Amino acid sequence: MNNVLQLLSTTAATATLSLALATPQAQAAGSVEVQWLKADTYTDAGRSSVDRERVLTNLGAHLQKLGAQLPDGHLLKLTVTDLDLAGEIEPFSWGDVRVLRGRADWPQMSLRYTLTADGRTLKSGDARLQDMSYMFSAPANLRQEDLGYEKRMVDQWFKSELKSELKSELKSEFKSGFGGR
Repeated sequence: MNNVLQLLSTTAATATLSLALATPQAQAAGSVEVQWLKADTYTDAGRSSVDRERVLTNLGAHLQKLGAQLPDGHLLKLTVTDLDLAGEIEPFSWGDVRVLRGRADWPQMSLRYTLTADGRTLKSGDARLQDMSYMFSAPANLRQEDLGYEKRMVDQWFKSELKSELKSELKSEFKSGFGGR
């Protein structure tokens, strides 16, 4: 725990999470590697190093769950370069509180990604994730979940950016397996 705090508190810090998850059917799945680049310089990843550690651990675990949706042998490498959580931290007499107003305080994340399979790159690029209508288009249960708006933003990016790539790859593999018919 202290090692993670020390890593996150330096400007050149990176923390890497890597875990291959299996689906409930005991089939192998893809994996996700997340690198939090210079996390202490993020726009808003929490007020303190302890809060930042909690946020990055929570989001990292969520990204690992997304890896279970990737086919076996696929690896998604993410380098997060900035994070700005939904809402703004405001001081109150009893402590700091994150206030969500639904105005210009939407969640945002900047990252670089590479999706590979069997040593070949399927897709790579830079992405700026943001959900400007986070409070108005989200189901009510997201308000109760820790980092619910940020997780939904990542889910939407994963679905729009990577699922289509995986579908087209699976179609081409299916065709090549049957002589291109």
